[in-house]
Amino acid sequence: MEDRKAVVVGISGASSSGKTTLARLLRDVFPATFILHEDDFYKPETELPMKDGLLDWDCDEAIDIPAMTRALSWIRSHGTFPPFVDSMQDQNSVGACPVSDAAIAAAKSKVAAWLAPGSAGHGILLQQQADGNEPDAGLRVCLLDGFLLYSPPMETGGVPAALDARLFLRVSRARAVERRGARDGYVTLEGFWTDPPGYVDRVVWPNYAAAHARLFRGGDVEGALDEHVLREMGIRAQTDRGADVDMETTFAWAVDLVMERLEEIAGRR
Repeated sequence: MEDRKAVVVGISGASSSGKTTLARLLRDVFPATFILHEDDFYKPETELPMKDGLLDWDCDEAIDIPAMTRALSWIRSHGTFPPFVDSMQDQNSVGACPVSDAAIAAAKSKVAAWLAPGSAGHGILLQQQADGNEPDAGLRVCLLDGFLLYSPPMETGGVPAALDARLFLRVSRARAVERRGARDGYVTLEGFWTDPPGYVDRVVWPNYAAAHARLFRGGDVEGALDEHVLREMGIRAQTDRGADVDMETTFAWAVDLVMERLEEIAGRR
């Protein structure tokens, strides 16, 4: 492995597509894993652009991209959460876990078997020794959860290039509106944000469609993904399952992808 301390896995998709839920599930089954949230890089509210008379939290211009790339560089070099990032995202609720206890237990067992001596994953990740100490060798995993990771401005800013794996979650407009409407709001630098009436239809979804049209055939973000474009950009998605894939299926898919990518980075594939 090259001189690095961590592997960074990007998890992107529309608001309410399940990114944070998936990141928390993966963190709980892979050792030495932590989450970095794109939402931790919002600019101050006074610097946000306006769209259709509303504050626009859901565009590239709302994110401090240089600060995010600096954090990703720190993580790769040090393998720890950046000390200069003040994370508030875990103060936001994502609701009840939609994955069964049995499925989570099965994933934990699968990862543990993969990490065991003689198995493909052994020694790739940092794991505590019997005496409670960590070994000198091994990687940590950072899961970058973000609604906007693969757009042209993010590419220009170097975000996708800093990711070792790029996952993309789909969601239909109807499901996104339903899920977002069920949320209380979001903790921000200034306090607490609650979506004003019409915010999803006027800001969130149009911005998502504009930023991700190139990933879909004909630019239709509720249609089929363009597998050629995904391959060119190194993005992995569930291309054969439609828009609203249940989280239990998505979780199992993501566990396999993370193990596969870690083996590739370790030179075992």
